[in-house]
Amino acid sequence: MAPEYAERTSRLPGAVVWTKQALVGRTGAGAAGLVLPDGCMDLLWTEGRLLVAGPDTTAFRPGPGLRGPWAGVRFRPGTAPALLGVPAHELRNRRVDLADLWPGAEVRRLTERIDAAPDPAVALESLAVRLAAAAPPEDPQVRAVVAALSAGRTIAATAEAVGLGARQLHRRSLAAFGYGPKTLARILRLQRALALARRGVPLAETAARTGYADQAHLSRDVRELAGVPVTSLLGS
Repeated sequence: MAPEYAERTSRLPGAVVWTKQALVGRTGAGAAGLVLPDGCMDLLWTEGRLLVAGPDTTAFRPGPGLRGPWAGVRFRPGTAPALLGVPAHELRNRRVDLADLWPGAEVRRLTERIDAAPDPAVALESLAVRLAAAAPPEDPQVRAVVAALSAGRTIAATAEAVGLGARQLHRRSLAAFGYGPKTLARILRLQRALALARRGVPLAETAARTGYADQAHLSRDVRELAGVPVTSLLGS
């Protein structure tokens, strides 16, 4: 029997290919199938439809209309806008049909091809690889921003490291990630903290190691970004 959710490393560098049999979501997404913000955008397929999941600022809870099966390619933070031809901030907190972004005839042709494929996830991944090959080279400054913030550097230190002023960094971040560097830093810190806590690191130690003032600060941040207590995420 196929697993409810599965994911694997993609042939596209930094991307992940995932499949889900029922409601769209991701492994480890938390209580009741929540999809937590992670700085990423996804290209999604379900029979007869291609969609784009924009960058989230809060947890996304799939609705009853989003029945599966589903396949998705989750792109590394900052890379999807160049592949899809749309700034990330235009898709913030949205799930959008690809036909709303691209010519309808082209999207219908691509959808029919993936629908008919023996493995739609592989066909969707092949589409993502072709898009990446046709897109401009990845912006090294955008990648450097992700690396710096993932390492816990401050916004000011990140701007200095990549050679951008504060306003330039904010504008570039909106286009690449969908929100400013402060929000991206919070989201990346949340993901680092959950990764540690899921490995069994106590919450107080997790908070200290990931840059929170204390465990209470971590709990508040999780509640604001996920909408549920951190214990609910870890318990599920």
